[in-house]
Amino acid sequence: MRDAIPEVPPEADVLAGFLAAEPDVRSRVAAGVVEAVGRERLEQVVAATLTRTGTPVGVTDGPDGLIVGGPRGAVRAWVQLTAGGDGIAGMLLEGARYEPPRRRPPRSVRLVGPACLLLLVLWDVLTVWTAADRVSWCAAVATLTAAFVLAEGVGAPAQQPRLVRRAVEAVALAALPSAGRLPGLPSGHFDPGLAAALALLAGAAGAVAAARLHHWRSPVSQPLHFPLEGTWYVLQGGGRLLNHHARLPDQRGAVDLTGLGPHGTRTRPDTADLTAYAAYGRPVRSPCHGRVVSAATTIPDQRPGELRYQPPYGNHVFLDTGREIIKLAHLRPGSVTVRPGDVVAPGRLLGEVGNSGNSTEPHLHLHAERDGLGLDLRFTDVRGRLYRGRRVRVATGPRPR
Repeated sequence: MRDAIPEVPPEADVLAGFLAAEPDVRSRVAAGVVEAVGRERLEQVVAATLTRTGTPVGVTDGPDGLIVGGPRGAVRAWVQLTAGGDGIAGMLLEGARYEPPRRRPPRSVRLVGPACLLLLVLWDVLTVWTAADRVSWCAAVATLTAAFVLAEGVGAPAQQPRLVRRAVEAVALAALPSAGRLPGLPSGHFDPGLAAALALLAGAAGAVAAARLHHWRSPVSQPLHFPLEGTWYVLQGGGRLLNHHARLPDQRGAVDLTGLGPHGTRTRPDTADLTAYAAYGRPVRSPCHGRVVSAATTIPDQRPGELRYQPPYGNHVFLDTGREIIKLAHLRPGSVTVRPGDVVAPGRLLGEVGNSGNSTEPHLHLHAERDGLGLDLRFTDVRGRLYRGRRVRVATGPRPR
């Protein structure tokens, strides 16, 4: 029996024909793109792409998105067709050669790290209960506390496997009753093990505290209204240790926010269903007064856990306050209620949380930038800084005035 031939999406055929066509034909096929960026810029991008791939090219569909391949190499692409399906309404061609990613390790391999953490904590608990003197007991407790600080402070607990997380917490709590052994233990002598354990604890606590309190000394001009209602969990936020956005100058102060359900979990067991995520479809409101300078609403959601090549922000709304640009991204397709040029006030409904763009699970990306540099976020209705692992509850979001 022959293997089924994978179906080629229409976007692949249209893009292949577009790249093989003459410039005049390309301008007609991608009239909307020409209107947005100009014919000269479009031809520059096409020429750069064909230089990377060589000719002739073919377009295939894979887990990472559309792949434009030729004799010299390949690049990733994203295409949005016109309503009739024979033209290109939007297009993105990656500016670097495509390198197929390594296969994601199976779940059993991905659990090795959490399992090692659990074994380390278990070993420390056994050491606490079998310590021969008070110095040894203190060293074991300091090591156990340092591991707990790192796991809870850096590891984004709500993202860890629930079973492993609860097991680590339960085992760590099992060490507390061992304090009852102290009156019967000899004092012991100070040794390098205790010094190393205390240094580890101080380093772990200091690193987490510094990352949580980090700021770039460039705040937004006016505090924002928190754009969401209910209970939210900060997936990314804070200093470099806690925020993968910090390496990008314009996004260094960004936060990623995901919703939490009534039991403090991000999702129901069926994680392949977008509606199983507590964040999905929740309203996103304007955090400030501003003018809409960019908006998109037609980019499809990613499947949870997958990351096909798309415009990075996906469906989004960008607001110009006159002093900075506020960016809200990864919104649900079809939910955006504003268009470029609209003037909005705090509380205006902008859209709903989705999973479009560079997103592997439904969440809201929020950041502010000025002159290409990210700014520290401040809010009128949330005290303190937003850092990875923090829970935020806002009873009512901003309302239109």
